[in-house]
Amino acid sequence: MDYYIFFKDTQNGQELYKLMKENGIKCTLAPTPKTADHCCGISILYYDNSYNDLIKKMIEEHHLEILKFFEKERDINPNRMRFC
Repeated sequence: MDYYIFFKDTQNGQELYKLMKENGIKCTLAPTPKTADHCCGISILYYDNSYNDLIKKMIEEHHLEILKFFEKERDINPNRMRFC
């Protein structure tokens, strides 16, 4: 399962990304999945929802604005871009 956080603007996304990295949470800035709601276009992708309480605490303490948390089944296709 992949976990995403959606934002209304990139500034909030970049700030939370920095905080998550500083706290040792493995994450990346990623495009918003096409199957999800529209937002500013970027989201944070992370892989361990046991960090949700810590992430929510960081959002609250730093007065960041998010749109929502989103879960998506991982859909990696090992044959993608394979031509032979």
